Amino acid sequence: MYDSSMKYKWDNQNVLEYAREEGKLLGKLDGKLEGKLEGKLEEARKIARTFKKMGLPLKDIAKGTSLSTEEIEKL
Repeated sequence: MYDSSMKYKWDNQNVLEYAREEGKLLGKLDGKLEGKLEGKLEEARKIARTFKKMGLPLKDIAKGTSLSTEEIEKL
C-alpha cells in the first residue's frame, strides 16, 4: 500500500515537472518569435520613413513594406 501511494506521488511530481519545463520552453520560443517579429516590423517602419521622406506615394510604400497607409501616415 505504501509503495503504490509513493509511486503515485512520484508520478504526479514527474508530470508536474515535465509540464513546467515544457511551459518554460514554450515561453522562451514565444518570446524569441515575438522579438523577431517586432524587429522586422521596426525595420519595415524604418524603410517606410525613408521612403516617405523621399516623397514616394503612401500606397507604394504600403505595398513595399506591408504596412497600412494609416500607419505610414503616422510615421
